[in-house]
Amino acid sequence: MTYFSRILPAACLIVGLAFSSAQAQQPVAPTPAAIALAKELLTLKHATGMYANAVPGMVQRTKDTLLQSNLNYQKDLNEVAIIVAKQLAGRESEIGDGMAKIYASEFTEQELKDLVTFYKSPLGQKLIAQEPKAIEQSMGYMNQWAQQFSEVVNGAFRAEMRKRGKEI
Repeated sequence: MTYFSRILPAACLIVGLAFSSAQAQQPVAPTPAAIALAKELLTLKHATGMYANAVPGMVQRTKDTLLQSNLNYQKDLNEVAIIVAKQLAGRESEIGDGMAKIYASEFTEQELKDLVTFYKSPLGQKLIAQEPKAIEQSMGYMNQWAQQFSEVVNGAFRAEMRKRGKEI
């Protein structure tokens, strides 16, 4: 009986964790209000800039790919590209809708309200304006650091190999 009394709490814990994990993985459909808040948040953050040229870009890439093996159709493919771009114009909004659903699934309605309020605030507006510059400068710093640090690591390898009597 003592064996079961020791194992039972652990078994219950494992079953409980598995059940709660399975429940946590069940996707919950976001509410229309959450989706609307997510769209507002993405608008405030100027997210459309990330995908504004998705349709023309895809049309151009497809045309370029087709041209590689159909050079004799260059004139036709150029003309067709204009037609296809007009036919599909506006489809990039599907990306925005998808992004809004993702945000609405990852954040509660209250969190989205709080985020919208923050991004409308002076500090939120400053973050929107300055963050791209800060990210760019951070990336530059990280690249510079990595280059300098790689020299340190390389030197450490060489020093350790010298201790073994091997010059590299």
